[in-house]
Parts: sequence; C-alpha cells; structure tokens
Amino acid sequence: MPQRPPSPSSPRPRPRAQPPPKSRSQAQSAEGRRPLTKKQRRRTVKQAQEQIVRQWWQKPLYWAGGGAVVVLVVALLVVLLLPPGNGLQPVSTPTKVPASVLSAVTNPGVRIFGIVGEGSAQTSNPAGQLNRLTGTKPLTDSAGKTEVIYVGAEYCPYCAAERWSMIMALSRFGTFSGLKEMSSSSTDQVAPNTSSFTFVDSSYTSQWVDFMPVETEDQNGNQLQTPSAPVEQIFTTYDQQPYSASTAGSPGLPFLDIGGSYVLFQTSFDPAILQGLSWKQIAIDLANATSPVTLAIVGNANFLTAAICLADSNQPSSVCSSATIQGIETVLTAQSAVGS
Repeated sequence: MPQRPPSPSSPRPRPRAQPPPKSRSQAQSAEGRRPLTKKQRRRTVKQAQEQIVRQWWQKPLYWAGGGAVVVLVVALLVVLLLPPGNGLQPVSTPTKVPASVLSAVTNPGVRIFGIVGEGSAQTSNPAGQLNRLTGTKPLTDSAGKTEVIYVGAEYCPYCAAERWSMIMALSRFGTFSGLKEMSSSSTDQVAPNTSSFTFVDSSYTSQWVDFMPVETEDQNGNQLQTPSAPVEQIFTTYDQQPYSASTAGSPGLPFLDIGGSYVLFQTSFDPAILQGLSWKQIAIDLANATSPVTLAIVGNANFLTAAICLADSNQPSSVCSSATIQGIETVLTAQSAVGS
C-alpha cells in the first residue's frame, strides 16, 4: 500500500546534527591511547618531582601577585641585619683579634713590602719621621738583644695608627701573642674610634729584639700601666726639646726608642687615613699595594724595620738584606742627628 504523505499541519522531523570531526588525539582516545615510551615516562616523572620541590619563590604565583612584597621584605632584612655605616663597630674592652686580621697585620707578604717600599709614611706626616740619635749608648737587654721601647695610651689615635706599623715591623723579628683589638677614644677630635690594638697583657718573643711596651692610660684616660724607672728616664729625656717639639713635663705620644739609635715622637702617618675603617676593612686594604692605607702602614713598617736592622747589626739577614730595607737604611743614616 502506498504511504500517505504527511499532513501539512504535522511538524517535519529535524535532521540529526552531525558530530564534529574528531581530532587526532580524540581519535586515539577512542581507539585506546598508545602506551608511553620509557623516555616519555621518565620525563613525566621528572616534571612531577620538580613541581613538588620547586621553592616558593620560584613559583609564578608569588612573582605574579606578590613580587613587590617579596622584594620589600628582603630589603627590610638587609637594612636590619647590616651594621650601620660602613661596618665599623668600635670596642671599649679588649677583644680577640680575628685570625684573618692578625695574619694581615703580621704577615702582609714579601711582595707587598717590596712594592710599597717607603710608601707615604715619611712624607704624609713629616713631624712623625724617625729621628737619628748620636753619641748614645746602644740600648740592649741583659742578653744583648736590641731593646725597642714604646710608650703610648689606648685613647690616643696617633698611637692607634702607629701600632699597626709597629706590630707589622716587629713581627718580622719575632712573634706576638695575646694581642687584642681596641679602639681609640670616641671623644677625641682627631680620628675618634680609630681601629687598633692594645699591648696590655700581650707578649713578644724574639731572638734579636726585646720589646717593652707601656700603655699609660686606657680608652677613657684612666691610668693603666706605669713605666719602669729606666723606661721613664728614657721617655722623659728624649721626648722633649731639644730632641722633640714637646716641652718638659708634657711629652707627646706615641714615643718609640729603637735600640738607642732612633726615636719616634709622633706617628709617621695621619691617623685620619684609618678614620671610619673597621679592622676587617683595614686588613683587606693591606692586600692592595696601591691603597692609601697600605702605603701608610706598610711604608712606615719598612722604616721601622730598617731602623731595627741598623740597631741590630742587620740581623736577621733574611729581613735586613732585602733591597727595600737596604735602600731605607741609606735614607736613615743620611739624616742629621737630633739634639746634637
């Protein structure tokens, strides 16, 4: 029987929508995904592990939304943890010297001694030059060793500067122990809080030199050590006119007598060179032969070394026979004697 056409009032059936063509990956899913190769599996595991151990600051979320906060926190930590200014922290009580600082001041190296030579020590502060004595008896101890006498004070910035060179020079002839860090007075108008050392409770051993230090006053100007009678006599004899510019009854500091042959009435370089520098900063500078700090400290140490060599018959030869020291000896012996 022939079929009757649909009534005009009856709705026509809609054509069924055709699904979009499958992508290659969908087609593979439909057919069952191919198994991963060993290389792909290792890569997948590695990426998962890296995602787990990735530090918080490496994750994009923190840098995208909180980067400014992180930077601000780090900046605040730097400000809070760093010491004020350039790191100088003066000390008011004797403090142990770090090994790095002690090594720098006692053994800067033959190369540095040779490059610096005379340095700037004897020209930056002419009043602090070594002065040659004449007609005096050699100053030795009972064993015949050359005596080096120092009179200073912990508060004194000039003494603070000179100690760096003294320790360096004397360390070429012997060994210090018990040295401590100490700052000069904080109220001195000249180079306050100069980083230095103190000879109080220290000792020195040498085959050639007998070192006799006296720190007369502490950082606050209180009496600390009293010179022995022989040291007091030498100090008061030479640290006044006609030997120095000091007047009787008011000798200047520091005072240094090297074997009765050379005397020093004031530091050989301006302590302002060390102004504001910490022990660590000075120690670092001593490795740079062109630094003003090195030119002053090492240059002065070379002059002190040459004076000790002259008073000690140029012993030991390993120190005194160097071209640098021999050249400075020529300069020292050519000086006009003071007090004559």
